Amino acid sequence: MTVRVLEKSLAESTLIKQFEAERSTAPLQRRAAAFARFAESGLPTRRFESWHYTDLRATMSDAAPLAPAPVSKAIETARVFLAARTRLGVARLVLLDGRFVQELSDKVPAGVTVAEKEWLEARADDPMVALNEAMSADAYELRIADDVVPAGSIEVVHVTTGEAARSIYSRFGISVGAGARVSLIETFLGGDAAAQRNVLAALNLGEGAAVTHVALIEDNAGLHVESQIVQLSAKAELNAFAFVAGGALTRRQIFLNLAGRDAKVSLGGLAAIDGRRRADTTLQVVHSAPAGVSREFYRAIVDDEGIGVFQGKIIVARAAQKTDGAMKSQAVLLSPSAQMNAKPELEIFADDVVCGHGATTGSLDAEQLFYLQTRGIERGEAEAMLLEAFGREAIDRVEDPTLIEVLSASFRRWLDSREARSASRAPDAGREARL
Repeated sequence: MTVRVLEKSLAESTLIKQFEAERSTAPLQRRAAAFARFAESGLPTRRFESWHYTDLRATMSDAAPLAPAPVSKAIETARVFLAARTRLGVARLVLLDGRFVQELSDKVPAGVTVAEKEWLEARADDPMVALNEAMSADAYELRIADDVVPAGSIEVVHVTTGEAARSIYSRFGISVGAGARVSLIETFLGGDAAAQRNVLAALNLGEGAAVTHVALIEDNAGLHVESQIVQLSAKAELNAFAFVAGGALTRRQIFLNLAGRDAKVSLGGLAAIDGRRRADTTLQVVHSAPAGVSREFYRAIVDDEGIGVFQGKIIVARAAQKTDGAMKSQAVLLSPSAQMNAKPELEIFADDVVCGHGATTGSLDAEQLFYLQTRGIERGEAEAMLLEAFGREAIDRVEDPTLIEVLSASFRRWLDSREARSASRAPDAGREARL
């Protein structure tokens, strides 16, 4: 059902003006058609079932100005920024404010190419996907040739520069040839409260391809909307994971289609939500072919006044007999003000399937905390130990030792920062400060 917005919000009006300005300089029929699809419904509200727990129209007071194409000063700033960071793979590819910058990127391994695309097909029934298609000035594709196996991970770094309010749109394709095997890690850096990010990744896996994909969101962008549109051919395998520990409002949405027979997918994630952050993970897994296997395993730790959202739907088409699907969401709430909204769903049109789902939400086990404290462990450290075990069970499903190490280090930083905040709020710490 199409949701029609009768009165445009300030943000929607600004987006219309921005697109009209873009169209006057770069008239593209496809982009105009995409913006028309967006404008028909506008920014998503609770009336959109898939956005039921995240009313973006109410939250987004205005649309920030479009980020300009990178100039030499921004490129040099990014170069210094990246030089201080450890490389996470055999090659680093850099998108600066949504645009691929060759001079900041490494030479890719043999059998791997990166090229600008005139058109990158990635369609999903979602207004923010349509907006991305309309507003992305450029599109790029990372292509891994048939049977290629790079010696290590390839890192795609999304860098946001500057302190002024800005909107960043990017459109990036990843095409993996038949029989190829690759590990990819996407990191998002530099975003602050004034940054509004709308990024799209389109993954196409050829027959028998195997991909491990990890996303890290740790910066402080005011808005982070990330869409993944994934297509798996016969016998292709995807293991994808995301660690979310940043952003005022973070929305990760995955539209995945097991289009070929015997395709397998494992989706997972860990959200560490504190302050007044909101982290939303919404996914749709469609089994279109027989004998597909899908596993979804997501965990969230919600502290302070944070809000977590998990919406997952498995759809089994009539032709997808012998499907095996399972989905689980688990959350730990650390504060009386913390919230978690979970809604797993199944839509099954085939009759020979094994599918199930479940969701749990609770606090840390009081008996386990008491046991650790009786062994001389302070409460803060005891909580950190239990939380680390809770999170590591999700992280360990990635199965790539190098990526597990990267994820674990990021998670450990969040735990350390939480422990430091808790210590600063403790009564004894406050008394010492007053003295």
